[in-house]
Amino acid sequence: MYISIIGGSGFIGTRLCRRITNKINADFCIVDKSPSAVFPDKYKHADVRLVEELRVAITEGTVIINLAAEHRDDVKPLSLYEEVNVAGANNICAVARERSVSTIVFTSSVAVYGFAPIGTDESGTISPFNDYGRTKFEAEKIFKAWQSEDAFNRTLVIVRPTVIFGEQNRGNVFNLLRQISSGLFVMVGDGQNRKSMAYVENVAAFLEYSLSFKPGVHIYNYIDKPDFDMNSLIRAINRMLGKSDRISFRLPYAVGLMIGKAFDLLAAATRKRLPVSAIRVKKFCANSVYETALGQLDFIAPWSLTQALERTVRHEFLESHEHENLFYSE
Repeated sequence: MYISIIGGSGFIGTRLCRRITNKINADFCIVDKSPSAVFPDKYKHADVRLVEELRVAITEGTVIINLAAEHRDDVKPLSLYEEVNVAGANNICAVARERSVSTIVFTSSVAVYGFAPIGTDESGTISPFNDYGRTKFEAEKIFKAWQSEDAFNRTLVIVRPTVIFGEQNRGNVFNLLRQISSGLFVMVGDGQNRKSMAYVENVAAFLEYSLSFKPGVHIYNYIDKPDFDMNSLIRAINRMLGKSDRISFRLPYAVGLMIGKAFDLLAAATRKRLPVSAIRVKKFCANSVYETALGQLDFIAPWSLTQALERTVRHEFLESHEHENLFYSE
């Protein structure tokens, strides 16, 4: 099996490539607009927005895993969501047809459900609240159309992860961990809202596992259970850091949201990306609890959620890793 990992230079892709290197019967290349710091010898340059570049990079009969996405909360211009997520999906499918590709694995997102009811599973209502979720679902429809053209022979796997964290990532979960570690964390709201999370190594393991799926359309939310409420999560992280697990100060939600809006105005005036925003306050205080059909499979995640948090906290705050590569995301 030969695998073309589009967007493979990033956080998830690098972990996935490390797993694949341990497989005797599989080889891969990384197709990305940015070089891979970890696997430079496997790298092929291509931007998903440019179909001609994809034509050069994608080989005949390969398996495609598409990790490429525009996903930050503060993307400018907004047209990048369309160009990368939607037009990129069209370009990938066009080249897949030309190169006789029969399997595509696409990482979508639970963002397609928007502010979903607690316990939303793969049958949940599609109701994205932002351009990221909207364009991810538009891409899903494009990949489904590709699969339906030869439904008995083509395999499409759509994986919808919740927020992904892990060592070397500089996204929202890391920012939370850093605030707790520094002693500057302030709880907004009552902390009873729950969060579904996913550890990057487990996500990579599931993507690898999904390569064995048969023709058809396979859609799975990816969540590492059980879910923490914010109070339990903060207390658990404090204990991992050797701190008291007492949460000493809280801001009412309305006050936190007001502060977030003030930061939005400041960001607009200074044209700088700031660590606080209204949408981040809303996300922090919202329930984001999803269910998944993964239990119907024989897939077993390599690490429990508690083990994953311990590994991440130890790596980032209790050990020294000064010269490692970092991956920035939201």
